[in-house]
Amino acid sequence: PQLTATRGGRRAVRESGAYLILRELHRWEREPEALAACEKLIQVLIGDEPGPGMENLLEVEIPEEVEQRLQRLDREEEEERRRREEEEEEARGSTPPR
Repeated sequence: PQLTATRGGRRAVRESGAYLILRELHRWEREPEALAACEKLIQVLIGDEPGPGMENLLEVEIPEEVEQRLQRLDREEEEERRRREEEEEEARGSTPPR
């Protein structure tokens, strides 16, 4: 993510063919956290380039309410991932049902 924070970094990653590697990684990766990171990076690579003043995404000021909403969405995503993992473990018989 740090490398793709700047326009030059995003260009270098795109030109290296990283998207093709990430696409293949996404097909076989089973670790939910790795999948989520892969998906987010793919979105950065295939998305439109940010407009003027947003060339370096690490320097973009995010309004407080937007930041809080993003943090809430991250927490919800993490809770959903944990819930799915627990359900998968229960389905495999790894943990006793609740």
